[in-house]
Parts: sequence; C-alpha cells; structure tokens
Amino acid sequence: MAYVLGMNAKLYRYDGSSTWHLIGNTRDLSLSLEKATSDITTRGGSGWRQSVSTLKDGSVSFQMVYDTEDANFTALQTAFMSSDAGDILFEIFDGDRTTSDTQGLEAHFTITGFNINQNLEEAMTVDVTMQTAYNATPPAWTTIP
Repeated sequence: MAYVLGMNAKLYRYDGSSTWHLIGNTRDLSLSLEKATSDITTRGGSGWRQSVSTLKDGSVSFQMVYDTEDANFTALQTAFMSSDAGDILFEIFDGDRTTSDTQGLEAHFTITGFNINQNLEEAMTVDVTMQTAYNATPPAWTTIP
C-alpha cells in the first residue's frame, strides 16, 4: 500500500505569466471536495430514499505564517483585499509537480477568507480560505504523466 505524508504535499500558485510558485509557507491544509445531491425518491424504491449526485464544490483552507516579505503571502493578501483581483490558478498536489504520478486538483480559486491570528506566545499566522472560482477552464483532477 502506498501512502503519502502530508508534509510532502505541495501547494502551487500560478502567476499568470508562465511560472508556478511553490507556496512553502503553508502549514496544515485541507482540500474539501463535495457533491450536492438531488432527491429522486420514487415509490418503486421499496422504501429507500434515492438520490443522484449533482454539482461538485471545492474549497481549500490552510494556514500561513504572517510574513509580509513572502511573495506568496502578499499575492494572497492582495487577491483578498482587491475587489477586482479575479481568480488565481492553484494546484493542490500530493507531491512535487515535476514528479511522475503526482496528482491533485488544479483549479481557479477566489480568496474568500484571510483571517489573521495574533496568539500571545506564537508567531502570527493567517488562515486562508479559497473557493473554486468562475472561469472558462473548469477544475480538474490532474495526474502528472
């Protein structure tokens, strides 16, 4: 059985020109993928509720160290603060994007949360939340060949 340690997973941000940036200032990350359902229960279901899956939803939440000299931190902060920043293309992979068989979600996201934590005895951190964004290219599960 193959397994992957979370510390080996990677989060990448595309800068819009031609470069993918590893966001190394990422702590714990959660990729949440869900499907909505539609009730199609019929009398022929022998008393069982029946449903079909419909739309998918994708969100990501992670924590970063508050570091205003980190280009990725600044890009995410700017994207959140700007009302017209649009979306950012991200890859949430289980490993390095240049390694064969690495896989994960590639999607455009909008930054929906940027919560700053000022704990007394800890470094300041930021909880970032992202939702899949409107874009001509839909989210896709990608495996590096």
